[in-house]
Amino acid sequence: MPGDPDTLDRRLTAEGYLADEGLLTAVHLARALELPLLLEGEPGVGKTEVAGVLARVLGRELIRLQCYEGLDASQALYEWDYPKQLLHLRAAEVEGRGVGDLYRDEFLLERPLLRALRAESGAVLLIDEIDRSDSEFEAFLLEFLSDFQITIPELGAIGAASAPLVILTSNRTRELHDALKRRCLYHWIPFPDAERERAIIRAQAPGLDERSASRLVAAVHRIRGLALLKRPGIAESIAWARGAQVLVREGSTWLEAARRSVGLLVKHEEDLALVGRHAAEVFGD
Repeated sequence: MPGDPDTLDRRLTAEGYLADEGLLTAVHLARALELPLLLEGEPGVGKTEVAGVLARVLGRELIRLQCYEGLDASQALYEWDYPKQLLHLRAAEVEGRGVGDLYRDEFLLERPLLRALRAESGAVLLIDEIDRSDSEFEAFLLEFLSDFQITIPELGAIGAASAPLVILTSNRTRELHDALKRRCLYHWIPFPDAERERAIIRAQAPGLDERSASRLVAAVHRIRGLALLKRPGIAESIAWARGAQVLVREGSTWLEAARRSVGLLVKHEEDLALVGRHAAEVFGD
């Protein structure tokens, strides 16, 4: 089990995730202090991937809660299996026996938060895009994030069998409440600098030579500097590198391959047109 940031860095790198010192420290402290880790940053900087790679490195189950407008406690926490309760009730009536307790584990449907609490060996719980949920859902989360505990009226308080490592992500589509932030360790993930992005792309696109990686990353950074509707993330950079590799192997020059596959990087018609108008600047060495 990785402990200090250096060991964690080696383990993450082995999994293909290159984290900077700030993120490594944030993950290390979140684990040591058993605090939720709130990761903010623009879409595509690798926030969600942090949870997945940590689950692999730590040997824990990854449990994901995707947030959206209208998400409520029953969808995130638990529900009672009413059809099963009804069948049990009818069977008891037919057989002439007592109904018994209808609010016990066999009738409980676990949702992500409850599953994370009851995971015996601990879990990595990803609460993804918390900014897409409503303020009411944030308020509901406060008990869970404070004590890793939830209260089910029929069963009472349920604490964690082993404290989960909770990763919350936000794209800042709205400001989160201070009460939520106070319960978390906060870290902002920026777009990587050119050197780190080259290393990421070469790790994820095996066979890409250093010169091609440098030219591609330079183009990505120039494109991000344009007035785009949506700046491309690291996942798009990797996809572009892989797509360009395919075309190069089929006989295209690097420049031809990069131009032809730019739709793997930029995903809006207006942005494609903008890149086209700045093609000489974008694809120049």
